Amino acid sequence: MLNFVYWPISAVLWFWHKIFAYVFAPDSGIAWILAIVFLTFTIRVLLVKPMVNQMRSMRRMQEVQPQMQAIREKYKNDKQKMAEESQKLYKEMGSNPLASCIVPLVQLPVFLGLFHVLRSFNRTGTGPGQLGMSVEENRNTANYIFSPDDVRSFLDADFFGVPLSAYMSMPESAFEAFTGLEFSRLHIIAVCMPLVILSALFTHLNARLSISRQQERRTSGKVAAPSGANAEMMETQMAMMNKMMLWVFPVMILASGFLWHIGLLVYMLANNVWTFFQTRIVYDKMDKEEALEEEKKREAKRASAPQVAARRVDKRTKKQRKQGN
Repeated sequence: MLNFVYWPISAVLWFWHKIFAYVFAPDSGIAWILAIVFLTFTIRVLLVKPMVNQMRSMRRMQEVQPQMQAIREKYKNDKQKMAEESQKLYKEMGSNPLASCIVPLVQLPVFLGLFHVLRSFNRTGTGPGQLGMSVEENRNTANYIFSPDDVRSFLDADFFGVPLSAYMSMPESAFEAFTGLEFSRLHIIAVCMPLVILSALFTHLNARLSISRQQERRTSGKVAAPSGANAEMMETQMAMMNKMMLWVFPVMILASGFLWHIGLLVYMLANNVWTFFQTRIVYDKMDKEEALEEEKKREAKRASAPQVAARRVDKRTKKQRKQGN
């Protein structure tokens, strides 16, 4: 069903592996790890513009919350009119509520595609999604754009002595596919667990960065706090969402970490690290843009203000002026 995702993902991964294979050995774990990292960066570069647009749209939507609340109060008995006025306000402010969906909608199939492609290098298991191939058959079967030689290269590559497609809950029957590598489940856990912890940590840091920004803008008065009859409910919902971002999502990564193989954990970590630094850079740029806009508004206000003592008003009567002349 997702073949339209699997082939492009495998092609980009193949491209970067061929580049790093010239620097390192083709079956080097470093070459494959860097290929996965640069696959992540390739996707994120393509998403920079949508991501920036999303963050700017979210900023504008925060700024219009008082107007949105007023519209909800005014048209609470007319849902159609409320929707029309809301769309009109969004259009006037140049914001799009759907902009926040673009990046997650692109990243989800990429995540699933990479999960499938990396997992398909080892098809000797008999669990869900596995084909139950023999070791020899698996090592001589292509994996999408990857030739049998590439498959053998991936299977022989290791990261600190552990295969790249190994995961903590991997059945022992799948260990046999990695000929020439001696490892145990404890070795897999020792390599996977730090990656899981780092991924959860950066997920938490990314959430903290976003929430701190939100609170700073509210404190400075750039974003108004919710008001009206539903203000308390909105505050409660926001607090719950912030807690989920800060704690629930990282805990979910920790709880499900036993499912993710090393290659996918590298992707998750690289993606979270990219998000952290990109967010800081974009926030800094947006702050400078906002400061420039405020300065332009002040300049325009000063330019339109009446000039003090621009002309002297002669308050004498017409007769007095004639006598003075």
